[in-house]
Amino acid sequence: MRWRGERRPLPPEIDLSAYRIVQESVTNVVRHAGTRSCRVTVDCREDELAIEVVDRGRGRGGPQTLGTASSGCASGSLCCTVSSPAAPRPEGGFRVAARLPLPAGVR
Repeated sequence: MRWRGERRPLPPEIDLSAYRIVQESVTNVVRHAGTRSCRVTVDCREDELAIEVVDRGRGRGGPQTLGTASSGCASGSLCCTVSSPAAPRPEGGFRVAARLPLPAGVR
């Protein structure tokens, strides 16, 4: 687990979404990658929370387009943009990367 940037309180919907992205990604590593470890990086940037989960497992299958996922919240919707498709890496393994935009008041 790697943390980058300044840790600060996040809105509950951002915090929960980040947790679920990491949870699902690590679960997939355990179930499908055939490896014993992965690297989780959480980067608290000024305007977004960036998440990356990388493993060195089998990385089978082609790219999976996750596109934009939306989750309802009190202020409308929260968009999670996957910066690149979740996909096998050329050097082996699999990578999931997501960016959660932070509301102006959190920046």
